Amino acid sequence: MKKISIIIPAFNEEDCIPELVNRLRTVFENESAYQFETLLIENGSLDSTFEIMKKSIGNDLRFKIIKLSRNFRMDGGLTAGLEFATGDACIWMTADLQDPPENISMFLREWENGYKSVYGIVTKRVGTSVVRKINSNIFYFIANILTGRQIPRNVSDFRLLDKSAYLAVKSMQERNRFLRGLAAWVGFKSKGIPMERPQRFGGKSNADTLKVLDLALKGIFSYSNIPLRFMMFLGTFSMFTSIFVILPLSIFWYMKGVPFAGFGTLISVNLLLFGVLSFMIGILSEYIGLIYEEVKKRPSFIVDETIN
Repeated sequence: MKKISIIIPAFNEEDCIPELVNRLRTVFENESAYQFETLLIENGSLDSTFEIMKKSIGNDLRFKIIKLSRNFRMDGGLTAGLEFATGDACIWMTADLQDPPENISMFLREWENGYKSVYGIVTKRVGTSVVRKINSNIFYFIANILTGRQIPRNVSDFRLLDKSAYLAVKSMQERNRFLRGLAAWVGFKSKGIPMERPQRFGGKSNADTLKVLDLALKGIFSYSNIPLRFMMFLGTFSMFTSIFVILPLSIFWYMKGVPFAGFGTLISVNLLLFGVLSFMIGILSEYIGLIYEEVKKRPSFIVDETIN
């Protein structure tokens, strides 16, 4: 029997864990041709998620718990799961049941058809605020352009990766990990499956605007060097624009003299150029920050305890 590893990071999901485990057991019964292992990553929760995990899985050896020493964000939890996964394929999903376990069957059918990367494409988000939807649309629009359209718009972390694909992702040791981008970068035969994302089963979302923005910036800057090239283009454009503007103005000043109003124009141009310069320094500082994180070589996760 082929084995499927399911990796599920959970942070403050005490209200969702029992339902998640029950629905996964139903999927296991319906997909009896496969052997399953579920890696529940307790990602530094501040509530009783860990205790409820232990109670929910009981003596079911198909479920394993990996308790991390603190919260390492979603990508850190997925990275921890990859270290322990032993299946012929692995599935990433969230613990809040916005990634319905029943959709695992659709992923398996496409895997059986020869696709080594099968991912969900979110067509509708139920219960998501307008601000969050706008942020998501902006991020995917920018990421799609900067990555050469390797990251589809509205792609989800909910995905299946063949063993050859997830081992390739696992082999990449960078600290600023954007696994959605890495899964796209490794290639392999891929297919997206449209699906609606339901409302959270319980609890509240931990993904506030600042955290989502931080993840988006890290994802873009750690995955693409196009912003650096944009800085060079913007600097070159500003330089030539200044030359073309200054030449006719110099002739005018020589022929007519320097009117008092012209000083306001000069100040405006200087402010514009300083703004452009500050913007480019900001982009550069993001890359320097990522380099700083990389050279420290700190691990992407630390395991505190394991069960099963």
